[in-house]
Amino acid sequence: MPTKTIVELSCPTPLPAKDTILLGHGSGGKLSAELIRDVFLPAFQNPVLARLDDQAIVNVNGQRLAITTDSFVVKPLFFPGGDIGSLAVHGTVNDLAMGGATPLFLSAAFIIEEGFSMDELRRVVNSLRRAASEAGVQVITGDTKVVEKGKGDGLFINTTGIGLVPDGVDLSADRALPGDKVILSGSIGDHGIAILAQREGLEFETQIQSDSAALHTLVAEMLGVTRKIRCMRDPTRGGVSSTLNEIAQQSEVGIELQEISLPIHEQVRGACELLGLDPLYVANEGKLIAIVAPEAAEAVLQAMRHHPLGAEAQIIGTVMKKNAGLVTMRTPLGTTRVVDMLAGDQLPRIC
Repeated sequence: MPTKTIVELSCPTPLPAKDTILLGHGSGGKLSAELIRDVFLPAFQNPVLARLDDQAIVNVNGQRLAITTDSFVVKPLFFPGGDIGSLAVHGTVNDLAMGGATPLFLSAAFIIEEGFSMDELRRVVNSLRRAASEAGVQVITGDTKVVEKGKGDGLFINTTGIGLVPDGVDLSADRALPGDKVILSGSIGDHGIAILAQREGLEFETQIQSDSAALHTLVAEMLGVTRKIRCMRDPTRGGVSSTLNEIAQQSEVGIELQEISLPIHEQVRGACELLGLDPLYVANEGKLIAIVAPEAAEAVLQAMRHHPLGAEAQIIGTVMKKNAGLVTMRTPLGTTRVVDMLAGDQLPRIC
């Protein structure tokens, strides 16, 4: 009788440590999802949190309130197209807008490193004030803390946003259905590449600007056309790939993209090719993804293209019944590849 042998197998890709926090836990990809699933959800489990949307929507005395919180640790603090102050407003407003809410109020907490320039602090505060004013929101409360020199990397900002959700609007990542269309509001990768270029001193033929912008007016135009929008998300950390993977998993559907339909500026495409990056995984701060019923998709697309922040909008894919939980992409050659969720962190400290 043959003797059974035990074969020892080793994984060619080392598994991440489970007992310490890695930069990848802030990537918005697989490690972030594991951190939420294993640590935070068990501690705070409730039906509102379990939706895992960009904001929580709660009913208070008949009013549907959207509430979101976010922290901004971008490096460098100032970059082409924005800075940490305007970014804090745009990121918070956009999380509210992805739930269909009209943003109303913000809080802003500043964690400042000892020795930080007072002139730079004023510059950030003034930028935050201007961005809030342009978005039509008020900063109504806040906090300030100072940490020892060498312990805070300049400046971090934490925000909370509150908005009102209109009746009849019900957007969530678990509502996508087979046949729905995937609409992207414009070019991808601009923000992440702008941050990287500024951080590393890279020079391209044309300067790449961050796309950082408040999207609530674009969302209002879209909802003014139809309420047959299932879900909206802004593809920030982890980029378009991680955002669509989250939707596919929460709705238990497949999503098939058409590579030829992806809007990518040539300078961003060239930078990604040079640096070995995939634009699908690069963060954006002024773009949204919408999952829309097929009969309403063309009307929503046209409404988006008539708005300055949606002029480059494209239908980039379709929700499928097959391949539940997966995102795939058809290439121009007719082949198909899996677009997996970001595993680590391509570009840390970008938002």
